[in-house]
Amino acid sequence: MLPIRQGDVILLPVQQVEGQKILHLTLAEGEVTGHKHRITEGNAELYVRDSTLYLRVFSESALLAHEEHQAISIPQGDWIVKIQREYQPEGWRYVTD
Repeated sequence: MLPIRQGDVILLPVQQVEGQKILHLTLAEGEVTGHKHRITEGNAELYVRDSTLYLRVFSESALLAHEEHQAISIPQGDWIVKIQREYQPEGWRYVTD
């Protein structure tokens, strides 16, 4: 499976999900707007371990939605959730939505 990107969020496939299950399905929240990258459809669970989020999609797919981006389908499987970074002359910085 290939990485999946939506705004500043990138999902990378992993062999196994680790951590403690959390009750919400919000992958990231915008620092400026408060908009959220969240699973709105499908059967999925979110886990956290050492400040790293993992997503497990049980259904054939799950829908990742955000107020400023087109919703995208996430295939069944296990994913690590990361915030993308970009290089600037001053150094690396996290992409903000």
